[in-house]
Amino acid sequence: MSFSDRLKRVFSKENALTLALWAGPLLFLAVFFYYPLAAIFTTSFSELNWAKVQPTQITRPLSFTLLQATLSTLLTLLAGLPAAYVFARYEFKGKRLLQALITLPFIMPTVVAAAGFNALLGPRGWVNLGLMGLFNLENPPIVFLNTLWAILLAHVFYNTTIVIRLVGSAWQGIDVRLEQAAATLGADPWQTFRAITWPLLRPAVLAAALLVFIFDFTSFGVVLILGGPQFATLEVDIYTQAMTMLNLPLAGLLSIVQMICMLVLTLLHNRLGGGSFVALSSRMRQAAARWPRTLRQKLLVGGVVIFLLTLMISPLAALAARSFTRLEAGRGERGAVMPGLTLTYYMELFQNRRGSLFYVPPVQALGNSMLFAAGTAALALPLGFLASYALRRKTRLNRWLDALLMLPLGTSAVTLGLGFVLVFNRPPLDLHTFAFNLSLAHSLVALPFVVRTLLPALSSIPTSLRQSAAVLGAGPLRAWLLVELPLVARAALVAGVFAFTLSLGEFGATSFLARPEQPTLPVAIYRFLSQPGALNYGQALAMSTLLMAFTTLGVFLIDKFGYKQ
Repeated sequence: MSFSDRLKRVFSKENALTLALWAGPLLFLAVFFYYPLAAIFTTSFSELNWAKVQPTQITRPLSFTLLQATLSTLLTLLAGLPAAYVFARYEFKGKRLLQALITLPFIMPTVVAAAGFNALLGPRGWVNLGLMGLFNLENPPIVFLNTLWAILLAHVFYNTTIVIRLVGSAWQGIDVRLEQAAATLGADPWQTFRAITWPLLRPAVLAAALLVFIFDFTSFGVVLILGGPQFATLEVDIYTQAMTMLNLPLAGLLSIVQMICMLVLTLLHNRLGGGSFVALSSRMRQAAARWPRTLRQKLLVGGVVIFLLTLMISPLAALAARSFTRLEAGRGERGAVMPGLTLTYYMELFQNRRGSLFYVPPVQALGNSMLFAAGTAALALPLGFLASYALRRKTRLNRWLDALLMLPLGTSAVTLGLGFVLVFNRPPLDLHTFAFNLSLAHSLVALPFVVRTLLPALSSIPTSLRQSAAVLGAGPLRAWLLVELPLVARAALVAGVFAFTLSLGEFGATSFLARPEQPTLPVAIYRFLSQPGALNYGQALAMSTLLMAFTTLGVFLIDKFGYKQ
């Protein structure tokens, strides 16, 4: 085929319509994603003093990032695989409720998870308070914060849901008659698993493990809040170099290393067929599920349920309970602190006791978060519709443009924040004057999820419906309003709620971009957790509980209006 023929194919009527639909999303990505990334590359290679760069400045955070991600992934598989088996093969009371509950950690903001583990295992957490009261101790016996175990446990808390969803769905897809036939032929359970189950299950396990590794590799808030300064991943080191050391060239170099690693990991994940998202709906297929009959089966199901509730629900429950508890209420016979119920921490969210001109009430931070989240949904939803309509058209061009659309998911939020700092430092998008830079940054992350939510709904609409509307005299806009929009309204609601919820709890890019006088709720929680004093700690827990409540409401709406499987 000649070059002119290829040009004609590229600029054919079909491709022209596709490019017209892509115009808005591609322009948005070019200005707010690829341009900031180019600025990171330019700053690193033009302004960095290479003679002063020590290899350990790269290898130390990179090696720790790989170490903690590997350990976290192994522990997550250890926790998630038995649970995936139980959800795939057994029915039990409260199963659907538990499926919805274990979805919460996956979408919960990092600051909420950190506050939850702080309320459960921290120096003033329930476990330490109980042990101090029981054994009359003056100091907390369990040292949890600022340890590697805190990072690993939080990662398992976050990502066990991924293993349960992906591997559990694959396990349900295995025909149980194959295992029954192997047992009839004399194979014991281990031989059946090794010869039948594992070969069919292995692709899903590898894809889930790699996806968990990617999330652990790009973890920021968990490491920053729970790990402490002695544990620096690439993400945390980028933040430290940029915001504390003001060394933007080195921060840019670390971002490039991080992006290269993420590109390799993303390519591996796609090669394993892991291009799909984790389903947020709690509805899973139940074809092979059965009620446990033997004592061994009942113990297995009961043990998994107790383990999941302890791991994934107890930190959130401890957070909510601790936000209503005041420890100075009284003391017992041996001097132990006796907690009492209080609304003080919530009431203090509206107070400025020091009369500082620079004080921002936490309730105002909540309002800022809601405003930015609404802006994110309002921006990501129309762009998502345009990209989804473009992807619905079966053209070769879409394969490349879809990859460009998904690339923000392979870039950390910290890197996005650094790129915005380097580029948008003058009007009209100056970070110091234009407040909605946060909505722009959050929309980059939300847009791929919005597209992946809308596209199946749009693709399921029969072409005959649009053709019938046209035959009856309806124009394109009227046909869309009366025919297509009602059919995709539920998907649009789910996509909008997900974009809103994601923006509400985003912390990585927000830590770079939030103005001091206009913080979001996650930034305010981090500030209060970093300050000493029982009142600051209590206010951080109260704000975390509010953020958890809004996130839980978002998950409930996604589950209620999501598609039944």
